[in-house]
Amino acid sequence: MVAIGMRPTGKQPASKSAAKAESIKFGSLLVAPTMLVLAVVVAYPMLSAVRQSLYGPEGIDSRTGFVSDTEPFVGLQNYSAVFTEAGGRFWNAFGNTAFLTATSVALETALGIGMALIMHRALRGRALIRASILVPWAIPTAIVALLWRWIFNADGVANAILPGTTLWTTEGFHAKLAVIFAETWKTAPFIGLLVLAGLQLIPKETYEAAKVDGAGPWRRFISITLPLVKPALLVAVLFRILDSLRMFDMPYVLIGARKESVETLSMLAHDEAMNVRFGPGAAYAVLLFLFVFLVAFTFVKVLGADVVGDAAPAPSRRTRRKARAREEVSSS
Repeated sequence: MVAIGMRPTGKQPASKSAAKAESIKFGSLLVAPTMLVLAVVVAYPMLSAVRQSLYGPEGIDSRTGFVSDTEPFVGLQNYSAVFTEAGGRFWNAFGNTAFLTATSVALETALGIGMALIMHRALRGRALIRASILVPWAIPTAIVALLWRWIFNADGVANAILPGTTLWTTEGFHAKLAVIFAETWKTAPFIGLLVLAGLQLIPKETYEAAKVDGAGPWRRFISITLPLVKPALLVAVLFRILDSLRMFDMPYVLIGARKESVETLSMLAHDEAMNVRFGPGAAYAVLLFLFVFLVAFTFVKVLGADVVGDAAPAPSRRTRRKARAREEVSSS
């Protein structure tokens, strides 16, 4: 017999642990297809690139003097060559990548926020305005590059509007400007779309209360809009930075290959691979991957970009003050 008021021990924890194990098993089964696809399309190519970067090109073996039909194992020589023999071209591509990324993303962020504010307003024909703003983002990048190449031709629209004649698609700083203009026009709507999603989550009562308190448009933008839209904005900027660091098709189609002014790390890796130097090309690709990973890690860990959307919202100042008051009452 079991005494009244006594609860059976061992059964409830066992049932909870069994249910938890069953839930984990079911979740693993659901995630397994996705993990398999990621392993095939991400992990395997990355490991293959790391392996390929440890081998040199086929040809005459420097140790034996004979022609080799297989790629010789060279260890980390491809990586050391990046900073010694071929360092000039690598650092030029690295500088171009960083400059194009920083300038284009900064312009895209400013324009994207402006687009989001326009699309968020209750204007007549708002659906048409949103559709027209999002059209550039929907066009493939190669097509955009061809369109802007026509604009930047010697007898194109740009030279017809601007004073003088500039050969935009040749070597020089103007080639960088052409890529930045085209890239900004293409992808600023993407940031605008994500920021618009964040704006639609802000309650209207917040702005009405600020108006009652006498806050002007600029004060409402700085004190309400930007802080509340920051999570969506950080994710948008992170995605655009990661995409811009891998920039290839826009400068390749708009300006051309092997142009020192706009050659990026992706273009450099592609050029090495096209010249049957797969080892150095793979080394450039691995270094680019590490660079992109470092930037993503900085955004997520340092700046707090909530990529997966599971971060708990930070407590407000009033909530923290109430919590401290409750702690003081309980301790006294």
